[in-house]
Amino acid sequence: MILTVEERRVAFRSPLTTSYAVLRERTLFDVRLQGDDDVIGRGEAAPLQPYDGVSDEEVRAALAAYAEAVAALGPDAEGVTVLDACRATADLPQALAAIDLALWDHAGRRAGRPVAALLAPDAARSVPVNATLGAEDRAGAAAQAAAARAAGFGCVKVKVGIGDDAGRVAAVRAAVGPRVAVRVDANGAWGTVEEAAANLRALAPVQLELAEEPIHGVEALRALRAVSPVALAMDETAAEPGAAASGATDAVCLKIARCGGITGVLRDARAARAAGSAVYLASTFDGPLGVAAAVHAAAALAAGGVALPACGLATLAAFAAHADVLRPAGGAIAVPAGPGLLG
Repeated sequence: MILTVEERRVAFRSPLTTSYAVLRERTLFDVRLQGDDDVIGRGEAAPLQPYDGVSDEEVRAALAAYAEAVAALGPDAEGVTVLDACRATADLPQALAAIDLALWDHAGRRAGRPVAALLAPDAARSVPVNATLGAEDRAGAAAQAAAARAAGFGCVKVKVGIGDDAGRVAAVRAAVGPRVAVRVDANGAWGTVEEAAANLRALAPVQLELAEEPIHGVEALRALRAVSPVALAMDETAAEPGAAASGATDAVCLKIARCGGITGVLRDARAARAAGSAVYLASTFDGPLGVAAAVHAAAALAAGGVALPACGLATLAAFAAHADVLRPAGGAIAVPAGPGLLG
């Protein structure tokens, strides 16, 4: 097999403020994996250092090492062998995700089927998604929320821990009405269980669907859940070994890059569900291949009509370069129907 990598930077349409950074651009690593059958599988590495602590330099070095490891394998190497060879070289999930995605894309293209169909014969045909509201003021957040409702979104997400949280969230609720779910994402902004509980009590009157990562750490989340008036989901904490299977929160948010690809997402989803937690997927502002992979995985997790909370995958519009790819319609993203990840 031959592995090649292309690195590119993509700019956000406008700066995005979170509790951990103001994002203006990000790096994506596009991977091509070609087997002896001449079928090319495409993958993507999407590290985001302010969020996951993984630098572009680390991923760049890992992918260079992977290229050498893959080249040393025989022409009949199976996907598991390829992944194992790369992991033995550098066990970095954000880089391994690119290889995993390329292998799934290769398998789908070779079979002439979408990846979701390989994962589950009765995979869902579309995935419900939330709209993420980026405005930092009440009027702007309300306007974005009203636009999301008009576009058919059944769930909106508001970043909190960045100031005037109660005011903005109340303005959003007023704009969307009682039937649209409102969730908040603190990215661990609140440092103690007491602080997080106080903030959630202040936000609870607007009837939140859930609060995502109000505080970091499995035991802190478990303690907060015991006193919280709002359902909790873990996000960043899910990167801790065994966290997804801990049952510490009502839901677990899984991400392609952090889990090392589709294979890792499905592994962690099984563990989370076995512990009694609901599961949904979100993007770390991935590119088209990363978002497509998450859509296929989410469709497989919704196989057979299993209810899936809205996923945070309607993020490509944040980039001018990708605004027309995997666009949501009526609050859902259709699963690509062609071979591989993007068809």
